[in-house]
Amino acid sequence: MKKITLLAAVIVMASLPSCRKIRSCKCTFTYYGMTETQTHTSSSKLSKKDAKTWCEGNTYSGSYGEQMTCELVD
Repeated sequence: MKKITLLAAVIVMASLPSCRKIRSCKCTFTYYGMTETQTHTSSSKLSKKDAKTWCEGNTYSGSYGEQMTCELVD
């Protein structure tokens, strides 16, 4: 009986989806010595791993010294 209960618990845990929700990134944009911070929100539900990739994809450095870095807000 314990084996059946344990097996059922494992099946239930494996079938649960990862926590997907609307995520936000905090982005800092620096240009000509000035800094601006903005928050960007995803338009769809993302897992934490996908949201981190999405946020890091918004990071760049421009040819005139402008720079934007983004990090996931938990």
